[in-house]
Amino acid sequence: MPTTIICPNCNTQFEPTEALAQTIREEMRKEFNQKWAKEKQEKEKQDKEKESAILLREQKLQQEQELLKTQKEAQEQELNNKLEAYKKTMETDLARQLTNKIQSDFENKLRLLEDANKTNEGKLTEAREKELQFLKEMQNLKTREQELELEVQRKLMDERQKLGEQIKKEEEEKNKQRDAEFQMKLKEKDKQLEDQRKLVEEMKRKAEQGSMQLQGEVQELALEQLLKHSFPFDVISEVGKGVRGADCIQTVRNNYGQQCGKIIFESKRTKDFSDDWIEKLKADMRALGADVAVIVTQAMPKDMDTFGEKQGIWICTFGEVKALVHVLRDLVMKVYNATKSQENKGDKMALLYQYLVSGEFSEQWNAIREGFMGMKISIQRERDQMEKLWKAREKSLEKVLLNAAHIRGSIEGISGMDVDLNLLPEGNSMELGEG
Repeated sequence: MPTTIICPNCNTQFEPTEALAQTIREEMRKEFNQKWAKEKQEKEKQDKEKESAILLREQKLQQEQELLKTQKEAQEQELNNKLEAYKKTMETDLARQLTNKIQSDFENKLRLLEDANKTNEGKLTEAREKELQFLKEMQNLKTREQELELEVQRKLMDERQKLGEQIKKEEEEKNKQRDAEFQMKLKEKDKQLEDQRKLVEEMKRKAEQGSMQLQGEVQELALEQLLKHSFPFDVISEVGKGVRGADCIQTVRNNYGQQCGKIIFESKRTKDFSDDWIEKLKADMRALGADVAVIVTQAMPKDMDTFGEKQGIWICTFGEVKALVHVLRDLVMKVYNATKSQENKGDKMALLYQYLVSGEFSEQWNAIREGFMGMKISIQRERDQMEKLWKAREKSLEKVLLNAAHIRGSIEGISGMDVDLNLLPEGNSMELGEG
């Protein structure tokens, strides 16, 4: 088809030659390459600035970690100094108390000894009791000192554990923040690449834009490929050019290859939606005997923002057609299965009754019953054999115990009380099976 160009100055219409077309293409390509190189330089400049900012931020984080480590070591040193000072104070107080106590008790002891020499034996007993009490108090003081030292060690360990958990938590938060910043950086780069890709596609679309008929054929082919790839069990039929009817027919089949129904598609790629498409597709649906009809359009009706049903026809965009067909196909198969299950319902009941009263079912049931009876008889035989064995062992045990009782009686009659009879077994208390 020849292309006509109108001069913007004199409104003269003329057809460009191949040389003129080549010149235009070269100029467009040159302009596009210049713009692409300029945007690439700006992009590289922005990437260098962002990398410098990230490097500075990492250096700052490293300095903060070193500062936190120094603070941690200072806190641990301060805590250890406090614990050592507290321990020394407690040891000094305990030593002073023990010294005073020992000195006071020693003086009391001397005084009590002098009084005991002057008085009676009762005073001496009282002094011994006090001395015993003093020794107990000394032992209690030592125990208290050990408990105090143990408590100090526990507190020190708890403080170290808490400090370690706090530092670990802070490190985890910083790592999460660093990961979030890295993810944001990746998303920012992806967004920039996506913008560049969209820009290239837009320029390519403008450069290669053809007729509306060609665009519609491309969408029809893409729709057919999408249906064939997504639903390999179904039959996707293409309607030839010039043939009245829908653009594409999908014959829905289940896993057994049974035909469950039909879905017809009408592909439209225009700027405005027309209600005449709905009436035309309804007529095609009646003519083809289809169960569901779908219009795949670039321009949605004014009262619809997303896919939906309008006047018995489903309307969606190309990006929504795959999900919509999954749902419609499932509905078609469920309707087919429900209809199929109602067919020959009376005949199925009669066949089931004939099978239940047939000799085949009776023989199979008898085989199952015979298997259960065989298992029951086998179990009963094993039980009888075990009971017989238990009875024989019980008789042997009674014989052994009876002979042991006779031996015991004979020894008692011969030795009298000179032998420790408790060393010999009595009746059922005899233990067998060892040595």
